[in-house]
Amino acid sequence: MPFWFCIGYSLLWLLALPFALARLWWKSSGAAGNRAYRQHWRERLSLTLPAGPVDVWIHAVSVGEVRAVQPVLRALRAQRRRILVTCTTPTGRDTLQALLSAQGASEVAICYLPFDAPWLLRRFFVTFRPRLGLLVETELWPGVCDAAFRAGTKLWLINARLSQRSADGYARGGALTRQMLRLLTGVAVQSPAHRDRFLAIGARNVTVTGNIKFDLDIADDISRQAKALAQQLTAGRPYWVAGSTREGEEALLLQALAAHPLRQRAVAVIVPRHPERWQSAFELAQQLGYRVASRSGASIAGDTEVIVGDSMGEMLAYYANAIAVVMGGTLAGTGGQNLIEPCAVGVPVVLGPSVFNFQQAADEALATGAARAVGTATDAMDAVLAWFDDPSARAAASAAAAQFVAAHRGATARTIALLKPI
Repeated sequence: MPFWFCIGYSLLWLLALPFALARLWWKSSGAAGNRAYRQHWRERLSLTLPAGPVDVWIHAVSVGEVRAVQPVLRALRAQRRRILVTCTTPTGRDTLQALLSAQGASEVAICYLPFDAPWLLRRFFVTFRPRLGLLVETELWPGVCDAAFRAGTKLWLINARLSQRSADGYARGGALTRQMLRLLTGVAVQSPAHRDRFLAIGARNVTVTGNIKFDLDIADDISRQAKALAQQLTAGRPYWVAGSTREGEEALLLQALAAHPLRQRAVAVIVPRHPERWQSAFELAQQLGYRVASRSGASIAGDTEVIVGDSMGEMLAYYANAIAVVMGGTLAGTGGQNLIEPCAVGVPVVLGPSVFNFQQAADEALATGAARAVGTATDAMDAVLAWFDDPSARAAASAAAAQFVAAHRGATARTIALLKPI
């Protein structure tokens, strides 16, 4: 980056750093706060870091990126690389620790990525000296890109995606955006549409490798896990899942369900995206008159209508025995959460109008019959009930979902091949 920008950016961070720390404290406060934001804060200032050096550094911001990058992480571990994975959110860190623990991957180092202040990042790169850096999806920061380049780290953006709205925002950065992108060694994108958008804003060495989320790990005993969880949740009663719901969606769905026939036919399992909203979702269901329970509760009554999924690391088990999944984020206007996960365990998906985060996957899932598009929460209830009432149609959609995922596997191998030699 230009010298004048680096000086100005450093000065801005000198002013912003107290507010960034205060924001962490604020996010950890109150009844709905996540107190984990107060933990490991010294890592964000490069004051306390794991031991280096490492061969490969991977930055996966939060839960979605952490889960997505697991196939790449597994491939790099097979090459016996020394690996560091950084996150930004406590939920991402918790998910990463749980996944690595399940794999027995205690050798992988974990910490928070420091704030984007240049002097903090210099200390980070001096400590770890990675030969290769992988940023997952669209996590681009000028400080990170500049510090990696100066440290001699080959920095790739992998599984990259760029919506038109984001592309327009980056384009407003003009020459600064182009200079930041040219600090990257390359960009591995999910689709030709994403490639074209990256090229349009100044990226170079852009290659279509596909979406590594299609290569997600599915435990051999997922069916057993799902049946055990279903027995605990509903004692054999049918249920549908609202998965990774965003703020406001729980209200939309619960209000639509209140007078809908689906309420009497199947249990609703609602899994908010962020742990800090688990309790508020529970309280909302109570306020609306539902008989409600939590996954973590000591027992779940036989007449429970709504169950709040307040656990980490069980999303595939929630999905695998469901009638269908109403995909979170698609009704809240936030672009949608990962529809590939339910499809991978053979469960059809209901998608609201907002799917820009997974546009290509959504379009193809709809085209194959693995998903249905709806406009409102009430329409979503209708779609779930239609599958419930027509087992043959539901079976066809289930088969289409599994085939849709199987047809798109292989992005991990293409990405690893692109990164060689490491």
